[in-house]
Amino acid sequence: MPFTRRHVAGALAATAAAAGAGFWWLSRRHDPATAEIDLSELATASPLGDMALGAANAPVTIIEYASMTCPHCAGFHRTVFPELKVQYIDTGKVRFVFREFPIDFAAAAGAMLARCLGKDDPRAYHAAVEGLFATQDKWMADDVSTQLRGIARQAGMDDEGFKACITDQRLLTGLQQSRDHAYTKLKVEATPTFFVNGRRMVGARPFEEFAEQIEMNLKA
Repeated sequence: MPFTRRHVAGALAATAAAAGAGFWWLSRRHDPATAEIDLSELATASPLGDMALGAANAPVTIIEYASMTCPHCAGFHRTVFPELKVQYIDTGKVRFVFREFPIDFAAAAGAMLARCLGKDDPRAYHAAVEGLFATQDKWMADDVSTQLRGIARQAGMDDEGFKACITDQRLLTGLQQSRDHAYTKLKVEATPTFFVNGRRMVGARPFEEFAEQIEMNLKA
């Protein structure tokens, strides 16, 4: 179903609920473990532009598809990502790409706010994403609109800017196009889903599993 400003406004008027058993599922049509990966489709950037950290020529690329309301995505960014960044991204071994895969309208609003706060600066964007994941329990536990507006204010965005951000149809359309491309072309049906040099990893995984895949690719 297409995202519209009306849908997002309606979602922000209510309290968002998040629960899951390892990761979030859409309507499942494929077996992620056996679904083939078209590397040319995987290389297709988000219509809004890919936000990447790390060296452009890094030997390993990790692409994450995540929803801002997914608790297991938040868990990855709280516990695994910091170590991944220090050991592999900051050292030039890994290029990390975050692609939005909103599973509900509150997730879309959070992703839009991150885009607006980050603008065209990948570091600022990733900082906004990390901040939203770090406070996910808080902004999803109460009135979502009020909580996200408060985060925007802390980042220096006024209420007019916040309203313009979460009613920007261009952002909404871009998010849906990115999600639909991942769903139809890459068979992404759960968040988080990762691709490590094209190899699919679905669900919350410990740092050691990422390290194993990275090291294997570094030696190849």
